[in-house]
Amino acid sequence: MMKVVDLFCGCGGLSLGFQNAGFEIIAAYDNWEAALNVYKQNFDHPAGNIDLSNISESAEVIGNHCPDMIIGGPPCQDFSSAGKRNEEGGRGDLTVCYAKIINEIRPKWFVMENVARITQTQKLVDAKDIFHKAGYGLSQFVLDASLCGVPQKRKRFFLIGKLHETDNFMNPFVMEGLANKPMTLRDYFGDTLGLEYYYRHPRSYARRGIFSIDEPSPTVRGVNRPMPEGYQIHTNDPVKSKEGIRPLTTIERSYIQTFPKDFSFVGNKTAVEQMIGNAVPVNLANFVANAIKKYLNKPHYQRSLEIDFENQNIEQRLARYVSEPSPKGNYKTKK
Repeated sequence: MMKVVDLFCGCGGLSLGFQNAGFEIIAAYDNWEAALNVYKQNFDHPAGNIDLSNISESAEVIGNHCPDMIIGGPPCQDFSSAGKRNEEGGRGDLTVCYAKIINEIRPKWFVMENVARITQTQKLVDAKDIFHKAGYGLSQFVLDASLCGVPQKRKRFFLIGKLHETDNFMNPFVMEGLANKPMTLRDYFGDTLGLEYYYRHPRSYARRGIFSIDEPSPTVRGVNRPMPEGYQIHTNDPVKSKEGIRPLTTIERSYIQTFPKDFSFVGNKTAVEQMIGNAVPVNLANFVANAIKKYLNKPHYQRSLEIDFENQNIEQRLARYVSEPSPKGNYKTKK
């Protein structure tokens, strides 16, 4: 069983997805105590508070675990499409810190997650240069979570690295697992939410705020505001009246992030909403983990037969998945 350490672990979405796929998470680290408190409520392995911008200290502590794989999502606020951005500094530096930690420890594998916008930044170029010089073959994807077992239109960047491999080595194993149709809330929950429509506060009132369960949820963000009394029905809202429409609860939002029903959230509401919004959806993490398992389980000669995937445009291929329904999610937590 491959031993994995999760960096910038948050409340544990990435860890749980990989754990559910059969990987052994042996340790996790973050510098946000509120999220670590939730993490510790739900996992049996150690979770420590460490400043991951301190490369030498972090590499020493993490290296003592001798991990086969390191996974992690460096904080992405500076790359986010929401609010002010500073791609070349601040939290963006943690992407390069993550790469430097990988370079120091040299696990066989790593997985790095971030927002899609990171593909437009110099920090990703710098990080990939560090990975390449360390001997990693790289495969990168911007995945739509709604094609990966999550009832949410959420695009996230993944960079998968393996020592002594060629670039694009994971392409066929990721692409073959994508669903043919975005997953809706009804696909995932059936009628158990007890509603047909709900409010999600728009970033501006030029956008609609009411959504149907017969479509994927918009991206779950770190804030969850009530419907203002003065909200006016938008031309794109799927209803004619706002009567009876409510926002989703905190726990319902965690379900849309595909956290299981027995996952325990503790702490103040603001922090919990933020950690849920920041989390990697569990089923999206599980999708990536299972793609890696497919690679590990396929003979080398079969991989060479699929080399034609390597030079194809991933974004174009992703856009072609538009016809069949996806399976429903699984709420079972493995510990």
